[in-house]
Amino acid sequence: MIEQADILVLGLGPAGASAARAAAERGCRVVALDRKREAGVPVQCAEFVPAMIDANLAGAVRQRIESMATYVEDDAADLQADFPGHMLDRAAFDASLVAQAASAGADCRFGRRVLRIGKDGTVQLGDGNRLRARVIVGADGPRSQAGRAIGSVNTGLVETRQVTVPLRRPHAATDIFLSADIPGGYGWLFPKGGVANLGAGVDPAHRARLKPILQKLHAGLGDRVGREILATTGGAIPVGGMLKPWGRLEDTLVLLAGDAAGLANPVTGAGIASAVQSGRLAGEAAANGAAPAYQEELEDLFQAALARALRRRRELMEKVPTRAALRRGWIAYPEYWQ
Repeated sequence: MIEQADILVLGLGPAGASAARAAAERGCRVVALDRKREAGVPVQCAEFVPAMIDANLAGAVRQRIESMATYVEDDAADLQADFPGHMLDRAAFDASLVAQAASAGADCRFGRRVLRIGKDGTVQLGDGNRLRARVIVGADGPRSQAGRAIGSVNTGLVETRQVTVPLRRPHAATDIFLSADIPGGYGWLFPKGGVANLGAGVDPAHRARLKPILQKLHAGLGDRVGREILATTGGAIPVGGMLKPWGRLEDTLVLLAGDAAGLANPVTGAGIASAVQSGRLAGEAAANGAAPAYQEELEDLFQAALARALRRRRELMEKVPTRAALRRGWIAYPEYWQ
């Protein structure tokens, strides 16, 4: 037996939960699957979002952010005083979005592992069950199985490692560390109340250097953070720009959203806001089958910013960057926007 649905959503992060809600609100029978056993757990995110998505954050904000401090090599910090945002509890945020999707009528199932997606659109699960839908929404991350099934694959990635550490004193800025010794990425310290997320991302060719890079950052911040490591996480971020966000498997339409569609910023790695926006649009498009219009909406919203970030990233990757190149490649500096 093959279970049938109108819309099958793969992944219940911000993109998938937003898609499931939007499609269910339009009267579709939605089944949404996630391999995790609990929404947002474990957290694989630095947890910062800009202030522009305030309306979706109720109950999940752990601290307001007011500014950004950028450290280029060993220079003093350059402060961008007006850089508002929020530090989230991502697990609570994801759980809230899933609850909204379920309230709208979506059947949200956790602990479901997708083994394969057939050429006819049939989805085979690890427990032996099979599902088929007229539309699959792939919101299953940077290494999306839905994307692979239609030939839209993220080939540019950054590998990250992050620890949560005690914060010795209150802090209301996101701290960014740029250095030629962090190839293809950057370091960060994001405060979250009494703790902070301290992490780094690098080009996959330098993945073996991630742990010592992070240890060096941690040691250099000894007057600001404690030595105890409260949690460790990491993962991949797509940095190759937007993919074609739809395709077909025989009669099944496949739409991609969030990281699966390559919508994370290639410079900053930010992807929560674009995941929520693209997920909602994917759910709407899944309900009415408007795939080309969905692609046009994503391009209108994201393409210009992603293209600029991709150019800056490629410039940084061409050779060992100077201080001037690092500044040109980061959003806090006017050179980035020229």
